[in-house]
Amino acid sequence: MAQPLALSPHRVEQLQQLLERIGLQPNRIDPAGLALVDEALSHTSAGLQRNHEQLEFLGDAVLRLAASEYIERHHAALAVGERSALRSHLVSDRWLAEVGQAIEISAALRIGNKAGGDATAAATLRAEATEALIGALYRACSSLEPIHHWLTPIWERTSREVLSDPHRGNSKSALQEWSQAKGLGLPSYSTEQRSQRHGDPQRFHCRVSLKGWVSAEGKGGSRREAEQQAARAALEQLHQAN
Repeated sequence: MAQPLALSPHRVEQLQQLLERIGLQPNRIDPAGLALVDEALSHTSAGLQRNHEQLEFLGDAVLRLAASEYIERHHAALAVGERSALRSHLVSDRWLAEVGQAIEISAALRIGNKAGGDATAAATLRAEATEALIGALYRACSSLEPIHHWLTPIWERTSREVLSDPHRGNSKSALQEWSQAKGLGLPSYSTEQRSQRHGDPQRFHCRVSLKGWVSAEGKGGSRREAEQQAARAALEQLHQAN
């Protein structure tokens, strides 16, 4: 296969290996498409003229559409509200970061030294790159098919986890029901912002406590996420204690 002139043989090999890790044959993507993949994996901090921003914007829309199609095909019995709640899990930044970690997307990411040295931003960088990669694949193939081929098995696992949870991943609701059943009243949440940087996955820190019971902590990119993580940590402590 002819190589894009702008890409070195080493870079072409690096990108083809990434495509293989997501289950796509390299010959599915022509040189122009491979250049799009390279663009998706070139972070703005690298200072390159072509970077991930536009493909990330496209990838956001493509991901939501593909996730909606997945739910229509595999969970058609769900009500609209339940579909929306499930989709929020299937397109979340946390989910994207986990997908990026699974395919070792960071190994192919072009990034500036400062951004690359910020450990707190690693999850955000993986999420952005994964979303941009989705946009690149859609533009390269003019189809959602490669997106479904890659993400459907992952969505199936995530959907099973979410739908098997009676609280649909709402740890705060589960903790509140437990505490009220035990006569402990409502959990108390104390949340503070520890970073001013938007997109920092540990921007907020939360401590949850129950009357006469040990407290737990959680971190997140938003107050809601930090509170959910604290409640989840509290439930895990309860599970271990029992």
